[in-house]
Amino acid sequence: MRRLPLLMRAFANSVPAAVVAIAMARMVAVVACVTTCVDCAALQHPDDNPQAVLHAYARALEEGRADEAYRLLSDEARRGVSLEAFRRMVKDDPEGVKEIGRSLERPTAPPVVTASVTSPSGQELNLVLENGKWRVDASTIDLYAQDTPRHAIQGFIRAIERKRYDILMHYVPETHKEGLDATKLQTAWEGHEKEEIQQVVGALKQALPTATIEETGERATMPYGAGTMQLVREHGLWKIENFD
Repeated sequence: MRRLPLLMRAFANSVPAAVVAIAMARMVAVVACVTTCVDCAALQHPDDNPQAVLHAYARALEEGRADEAYRLLSDEARRGVSLEAFRRMVKDDPEGVKEIGRSLERPTAPPVVTASVTSPSGQELNLVLENGKWRVDASTIDLYAQDTPRHAIQGFIRAIERKRYDILMHYVPETHKEGLDATKLQTAWEGHEKEEIQQVVGALKQALPTATIEETGERATMPYGAGTMQLVREHGLWKIENFD
């Protein structure tokens, strides 16, 4: 699928990006460990609270006990990094791993147990455990959320289907906004690019419920159909950089 004018542009500096990706891969593995250890508490240690699991994970990292720390990861986290790779990470950068462990021992807020449920259409609903009862999280109210790549893609699709070109401009990276406004976007996407946009939306909706979204630093990608959607995070919000 060709790249769409007015909004989507190619990535530049592919060689430097590849170099950065290698360095970021190590950081992604560490971040995955940190962000999933609390969520896995209820499953891995039913008799412990999330804070206890977080403490155990932090101590294991500080003391270089890679296997023990690895066992505290969720199934999803372990699918993203093998035990051998996790061991190498701990061995190759012991001081960095110890610092992560020490930082986890100093949480700035009490742990929050959350869950997400994906509907057949790909809509992700978030819940939070409050006083022993599950409640729908406030983020579910935002139909055009940009806090995660998946939410951004969902909002992007919804805005196209509802012809909310004013909202679609929120998904445009700052570097792509020059000379572009909602009227120009509408003219293109309801004109000579209408059929192509419909195909993109259809493919995205079909792929989204089961698609794997890969995040590396401030960028994310999601394959769909014969193309790949590329996202970038700006000021904490995920935006659509390209789809082809």
